Amino acid sequence: MARATAHPDHQCISSEDIHGTEVYEAGGKNIGEIDHLIIDKVSGRVAYAVMSFGGFVGLGHSHYPIPWGALTYDTSLGGFRTSITEQQLKDAPEFSDDSWQDRDWEARTHQYYGTPTYWDDARRGL
Repeated sequence: MARATAHPDHQCISSEDIHGTEVYEAGGKNIGEIDHLIIDKVSGRVAYAVMSFGGFVGLGHSHYPIPWGALTYDTSLGGFRTSITEQQLKDAPEFSDDSWQDRDWEARTHQYYGTPTYWDDARRGL
């Protein structure tokens, strides 16, 4: 069961409940699950969901940060839907632990996925 369905009548959700929630591409194919979230310390906005996919029995899976704005919760699936494909994840800008300190990497990532940056949304009050 997707943990994001733990409180289906609430608009807010705990990050604990998002961990393990399935992610589906537009056609309905399961492409992974949410491993954890990255939150902007200053604005408090969720910036990225780090997806996990591939591997077998928890081994050999890959982690890919995708912009939070690229996900939409779909109640009929009990998971998140995205227009991002599995191949796009594999071809995404290379990620390392230092990437979180590199605004250029973040800008390239948002441009690659075709999503507005979370820091521009914060400036506009969205």
